[in-house]
Amino acid sequence: MVMKEYFTISEVADLLGVSKETLRRWDNNDKLKATRHPINNYRVYSKEQLKAFDKLHFLFNSDKANDNPKANHNYNSIELFAGAGGMALGLEKAGLNCTFLNEIDHWACETLRTNRPNWSVIEDDVSKLDFSDYKGKIDVVTGGFPCQAFSYAGKKMGFNDARGTLFYEFARVVNEVKPLICVGENVRGLLRHDNGNTINGMKSVLEELGYRVLNPTVLKALYFNVPQKRERLFLVGIREDIETEFLFPKPYKRQYNLRDALKKGDLYNCDVPESQGSQYPARKKEILDLVPPGGYWRDLPLKIQKEYMQKSFYLGGGKTGMARRISWEEPSLTLTCSPAQKQTERCHPEETRPFTIREYARIQTFPDSWMFSGSVSNQYKQIGNAVPVNLAKEIGHSIISFLNKAYKEYNLENKIINSNQKIMEFEEAES
Repeated sequence: MVMKEYFTISEVADLLGVSKETLRRWDNNDKLKATRHPINNYRVYSKEQLKAFDKLHFLFNSDKANDNPKANHNYNSIELFAGAGGMALGLEKAGLNCTFLNEIDHWACETLRTNRPNWSVIEDDVSKLDFSDYKGKIDVVTGGFPCQAFSYAGKKMGFNDARGTLFYEFARVVNEVKPLICVGENVRGLLRHDNGNTINGMKSVLEELGYRVLNPTVLKALYFNVPQKRERLFLVGIREDIETEFLFPKPYKRQYNLRDALKKGDLYNCDVPESQGSQYPARKKEILDLVPPGGYWRDLPLKIQKEYMQKSFYLGGGKTGMARRISWEEPSLTLTCSPAQKQTERCHPEETRPFTIREYARIQTFPDSWMFSGSVSNQYKQIGNAVPVNLAKEIGHSIISFLNKAYKEYNLENKIINSNQKIMEFEEAES
């Protein structure tokens, strides 16, 4: 891959995780001055300017950013709130053994059972399940718990204060199983939820349970072989008796776009298969027919802008996701659970329609062989809620690397064998 010489304002905003308004303010304050592209005269930043940011050093390194280590032992995981299996599949691809998966949605469970008959999938409310039998047998507990508010009130929150939330159930399972490492994932907005009190409360709960909690980290799927501008927040806890360092995956320099997702190439070895999908109402289709690839509502005639946007036309903000047609040469915007919904349109670049089920799945980097159960709307929901498989795989490689080092540093293989033998001897004596 040839290194780009210039980056647009939008690209740099994505890379640094700041708004375009922030970049304009930096420009005015001489913190980061934009320059003019020598050919088209657009405002851009040169690669030399970006070298000043430590977090962007991956742009100047090899595409092969991560080692992708092999598991030295049979590492077992429990996946909570498993959904359609994006996280579990990615961890499996990295080398983890999915021992137990829990999900309450029936059709998501059917998806898991259809694709992995060997997985133990329990369809039930997590609060009704007891995990204590897995103590000492599980290395990793993962789960995408929903973001819910709970009382923090300025104090160091305790485990019991989180009762009634699904994070409490995640923490309860961690407490019952005592894995070496736990990984929670959520939307980026959790960082700001209740002015940061919610995420701080979650950290203090895990600390109370005996875990060293790393700084919550947002990973952009785009930099981990996913053709989508999706962000996920990861909350990692290491059991406090383990001092082994956990390192988040390094970003790749290569970025994939919609063409990579839907056409034969490096990401997939064939064009996307045909499948079912939603359609736009007649008038909406007439309007979106007027939007060019890469465009949105501001590319419509003024009269139609007002018709389509209605009251939103007079409100502030760019609303760049509305009446949005993705181009072949850009990554998709974050997929939602309903591709035809107003304000979150994700229109195909050539045909005026939402992405189909298989197109949705490819943008989330599911393999074509991964089948989804339920109605079309239910399948969209499962895919839209999933962690991109390739992002999960990179997290899995980081977990494998951590476990390989921890097992070696603490001689855990022998300790686990001895512990399990003592449990068996105790059970035999009791009987």
